[in-house]
Amino acid sequence: MLPTLSQPLLLEQPALPGFCQVTEAVHGLAHASSVGERGAIFTRREVVDFILDLVGYEAPEPLYERTLLEPSFGSGDFLLPAIGRLLASRKKALAEGKNVGRLAGCIRAVELHRDTFDRGREKVIGILCQEGFSATDASELADAWLIHGDFLLAQLPGSFDFVVGNPPYVRQELIPAALLQEYRRRFLTLYDRADLYIPFIERSLCLLAEGGKLGLICADRWMKNRYGGPLRALVARNFHLRAYVDMVDTPAFHSEVVAYPAITLIAKEAPGPTRVAAQPEIEVQALKTLARALTLPNPSALVHELRDVTSGEAPWVLHASERTDLVRRIESAFPTLEEAGCNVGIGVATGADKVYIGMMCDLDVEDDRKIPLAMTRDIGTGQVEWRGYGVINPFTDEGPLVDLVNFPRLKRYLEAHKPAIVGRHVAQKAPANWYRTIDRITPSLARRPKLLIPDIKGEAQVVFENGMLYPHHNLYFVTSDTWELRALQAVLLSRLTRLFIATYSTKMRGGFLRFQAQYLRRIRLPRWESVAAPLRERLMQAAVELDVDACDEVVAVLYSLTKQEREVLAGTQ
Repeated sequence: MLPTLSQPLLLEQPALPGFCQVTEAVHGLAHASSVGERGAIFTRREVVDFILDLVGYEAPEPLYERTLLEPSFGSGDFLLPAIGRLLASRKKALAEGKNVGRLAGCIRAVELHRDTFDRGREKVIGILCQEGFSATDASELADAWLIHGDFLLAQLPGSFDFVVGNPPYVRQELIPAALLQEYRRRFLTLYDRADLYIPFIERSLCLLAEGGKLGLICADRWMKNRYGGPLRALVARNFHLRAYVDMVDTPAFHSEVVAYPAITLIAKEAPGPTRVAAQPEIEVQALKTLARALTLPNPSALVHELRDVTSGEAPWVLHASERTDLVRRIESAFPTLEEAGCNVGIGVATGADKVYIGMMCDLDVEDDRKIPLAMTRDIGTGQVEWRGYGVINPFTDEGPLVDLVNFPRLKRYLEAHKPAIVGRHVAQKAPANWYRTIDRITPSLARRPKLLIPDIKGEAQVVFENGMLYPHHNLYFVTSDTWELRALQAVLLSRLTRLFIATYSTKMRGGFLRFQAQYLRRIRLPRWESVAAPLRERLMQAAVELDVDACDEVVAVLYSLTKQEREVLAGTQ
């Protein structure tokens, strides 16, 4: 059950008891935030018109009888073209002698930033006056349509037939604590490290009327990663993902973005098949043709139609190909990496690396209070070439923090750096434990042989570490009590692993993939006891030699790939 908005909060209303910090935070963002802080990215007109076509907000329709919401209108990229279409629909109806009313209920558009809101209001009034409205009527209509406030808190009337826009992309670290807490209270999809666009999508969905359509362009990360799970479940449960358009490497915005954007069309109706397209030409006629292909009763050759894309919190696989078929076949035949006896984790985050990490010889603490550290630069060649860095360990082997009284050098060192340490969130949350690292350090992990995998890479980089170093937080590690790690290294170096990661990972600019734990855990692996001795030897030899082609060859045997499946895998880039 989604949270209800029992006390919607408008920016202009007085601070309510218990909401003083929230209203203060909203006021600060509204009057002092930069474009970057607001997550404002401006969408090209061709893309805006494509999304309006996609949802069916078109002038030939009686738009004066429909309702449209723009959650964050910014410079008016979506709002102004939508108004243009509404006025064209009105003009056509008037020419036919129809009564269209005053249009006051047709549009609601929200904007938080005060100066941006004022500029948008002026533009709206200007458009209306050009269309023959009096200055008074234009002002009244603009005031009916536009809301100055925080979309996630603002009071909005009823439901909407259309919701369109480009929600702000704002990391949690930029949101004032009191405001973030209020957002979390209201929106169940604001989970883990979710960015602000996630609750924007949730509220937009919940404001749709029956049969209503949501058309958004935003980052595609939520469709696959961990923090998008609750939102994916909401869509799967109550909505129909009608269409998806991958906008990677297209000039969809007026400025470049790091995250890969995508356009989604979601309707409040029973679930059904999803039509997908990728990398459309950003040209008016080409996009109009694609919009028709995505929405007409019968799909054309321009799009693929997929079934069962949404299923609970599971990541969305939004491409149909022989590669996807291969992944599905392997998933049905083999257990997951962890079910096969392997453990996946991430290295230590300290919250103050400049304090806790340094050259081992320069860390002036007791010898048993520092551990050699593996960092990304130590494994760049595919082998471990340790540069001599270490991490201070404030924990006992049993788990609790050490008593600083028993470690005078450690105490002196930490207290000398106390200002930098106590400013961390983890220290403020538990002042008595002010000197702990964000992640607990377990010294036994350093002593275990492990495979180290950097987060972001173009190709899989999997390095064997023989049990001397503790991994840093930008390295993932795999350990196992069943699989021989050298043999496992061969599997993880192979194109098959890249295929799994590419299927489920979000892509970064330049084609890089995220080799994160959540994606590594989706890899399937035969049980070690089922692997014949000669095959074990071949796997280990290929890994020791870092021969990726040999890894691919022996992995094809390990997974009993057919000739066709081997050809599919060979084409994986």
